[in-house]
Amino acid sequence: MTIHKVQPKLIIHGGAGSSLKGKGGADAVRKSLYKVVEEIYGLLLAGAAAKDAVIRGCHLLEDDPRFNAGTGSVLQSDGQIRMSASLMDGSAQRFSGVINVSRVQHPIELAEFLQGSADRVLSDFGAAELLRELQVPLYNPLTEIRLQEWMQERQENFVREAAGVVAENELVEDSNAGYGTIGVVALDSQGCLAAGTSTGGKGFERIGRVSDSAMPAGNYATAKAAISCTGIGEDIIDECLAARIVVRVTDGLSLVEAFERSFTEAGVSKRDFGAIGLDANGAIGWGKTSEVLLAAYHTGNQMGDTLDLSEGVESGGL
Repeated sequence: MTIHKVQPKLIIHGGAGSSLKGKGGADAVRKSLYKVVEEIYGLLLAGAAAKDAVIRGCHLLEDDPRFNAGTGSVLQSDGQIRMSASLMDGSAQRFSGVINVSRVQHPIELAEFLQGSADRVLSDFGAAELLRELQVPLYNPLTEIRLQEWMQERQENFVREAAGVVAENELVEDSNAGYGTIGVVALDSQGCLAAGTSTGGKGFERIGRVSDSAMPAGNYATAKAAISCTGIGEDIIDECLAARIVVRVTDGLSLVEAFERSFTEAGVSKRDFGAIGLDANGAIGWGKTSEVLLAAYHTGNQMGDTLDLSEGVESGGL
């Protein structure tokens, strides 16, 4: 039997927020995103499975201190870093994740391990026990920039709703700079989809707050479509955004139509977030209600990004 191979597709994000001002600008962020896109798309062309490509892409983004995941994660109100991540294999329709895990370099690795577990979503204590069980080396993801950001905000009694989505050498004075996660969505040559999302949270949040990134609201994939979200987690949860877009594709809307409807509704509700996605036919989609969406993609023929989208609610695709 001949297996029909499809053209792999890839889209990634490094957060969404109100501005790239003071963060090195769009060119610096674009360079970071394109570097990841080039490597991961090369893996897909070489035959890598979507799930493996997503995991590797999340590794690279978690290792980039520019973004709010893994190394470079923001600090919570008590000065601690607690990260969350999830992975969903669309072909198996299997979700796994960790919530508020500390002292690990790649939270997505724990989500990967839990794909084969009977207990597939673990919170802080369970995730810490899993780290010990797997003998994963302890790692401190704190960067000097994030520490300075927290200390500055502590002096102002944590008046900002969230930390900056992208860390730069010069701290941003904007009181609502952005909200970030990283995410990777891939379609492999066998037509399988996967999505992964990883975050350090909002920054300065109440201890124990749970983000959307380890929920189907923020990261969801089936055989039909796969979505990763970024932005204010509470808004994403209220819309159940990732799952909502996937369900709409399953019910017959095109991916672009599903994004358009979902983000039109989100604009009316004054939500603050963004999302990226792929469907099984290779369509690429994105949407945002925030000012910027830090996303880049590979169509199979060329790379592109969403960094120069106009302000306000916008959705699109290829």
